[in-house]
Amino acid sequence: MSGETWLVLGASSAIARAFAREVAARGDRVVLAGRDEADLQITARDLVVRHQAEAAVLAFDALAFDSHQDLLSEVMAYRQGPLSIFLAFAEMVEQAQLGANFAAERRMLEATYLGAVSILSHLAPLLEAAGAGRVVVLGSVAGDRGRPKNYSYGSAKAGLHAYTQGLRARLWRCGVSVTTIKPGFIDTSMTWGLPGLFLVASPEACARACLRHALNGAAVRYVPGFWWLIMGIIKLAPEAIFKRLNI
Repeated sequence: MSGETWLVLGASSAIARAFAREVAARGDRVVLAGRDEADLQITARDLVVRHQAEAAVLAFDALAFDSHQDLLSEVMAYRQGPLSIFLAFAEMVEQAQLGANFAAERRMLEATYLGAVSILSHLAPLLEAAGAGRVVVLGSVAGDRGRPKNYSYGSAKAGLHAYTQGLRARLWRCGVSVTTIKPGFIDTSMTWGLPGLFLVASPEACARACLRHALNGAAVRYVPGFWWLIMGIIKLAPEAIFKRLNI
């Protein structure tokens, strides 16, 4: 029994469910937060049966900014031991589908970036006061360089990476680690059917890596690790060459 309580935000995603199973297997409490409460109740019952874990379900909408403070009050009432965070929500729409639909683009940016900033800004003072805990933020390699196929989504992830970098420096001073995970292609509903995917990893492998890096207090890690090399090459490509690539 590690004694932590993990708040899993966006807990209906495949990676988040796999992560919840990983921490439940350690004996941690789990709070599953998301919009589809019926789906989360199924996951919670699975954690109880599979790992004899303590699991709760709370409603959370990244776009309902005014409700985020109330969510924290509910989490703190349930928490035992240090509170840790796994932030896994995002909304991804391919650039070609957005077209001139700014309303859809705005929703994606707000859900992916502003929703994360809102809930993390509420959580940060609690973590500082406790002087313990971990934060794991699921970013994306898409945030490393803007590509024609998804530069709006990539810009949201790039902003989130910069935000968590500053948050990491802030919370390090009080003993709280902040780990940014940059996954490559993961076999989830978000990537299903997209053309050009290669070296696709499973949600379970990604979740295990997320937990391992969090427990080690890592700052930024690519998952799988070889994406560090791939993105290093992509970031170094001169603009004159990069804009001609079909990636």
